[in-house]
Amino acid sequence: MTLDCTPLARNLRAWQEGDYAAVRDTLSVSARRLAAAGADFFACPDNTSHVALEQPGTDLALPGLHIAEVVADQGAREGYRRVGVLGTKYTMEGPVYPRALAGRGMAAEIPGAGDREVLNQIILDELVNGVFTERSRQEFLRVIEQLAALGCDAVALVCTEIPILVPPASSPIPALDSTRLLARAAFEVAVGRRAMPTWRGGPVRELASERLG
Repeated sequence: MTLDCTPLARNLRAWQEGDYAAVRDTLSVSARRLAAAGADFFACPDNTSHVALEQPGTDLALPGLHIAEVVADQGAREGYRRVGVLGTKYTMEGPVYPRALAGRGMAAEIPGAGDREVLNQIILDELVNGVFTERSRQEFLRVIEQLAALGCDAVALVCTEIPILVPPASSPIPALDSTRLLARAAFEVAVGRRAMPTWRGGPVRELASERLG
């Protein structure tokens, strides 16, 4: 296993300006580094990065697992019908999870605009800096309860640090932990229990052959 990491600060201005192509260019460098190190495929645990990775462009140097596809597959296996999506505002407001969930017959629900700003601020100002407070935990739990009141039968925790603040067992409704689901899928590929991924960035096409069934 080989790791490559790009500091969030390097891409933060591009995110703020909506320059997703620039973010994709930065991420493509990581893919090239991993390929040069001998990796067979990649798994990117950053949900927000998938907004940029789905942008059109030259194929990435490695095929990779798509985190939203992995999460949506699990949601379908569990039989969920409406899934709340919690992450950065770029993830919550972007097309990645609505598309992945809809492809498996599930609806996506996101918090209202005000709550999206609150959660995004907690993530960027606190969680990514290793700050986890009871106040912020209660804010997330409040929003999850609101999503449940809107008919959600599950919530997708689609930011790496959210499950640290709100462990899935403490969620008012069943939670899909994207980080752990992706890690499990990567392990299954590595040991031959799951097909090697074929996605190399860009718009997601039919990936049924990569699913566990």
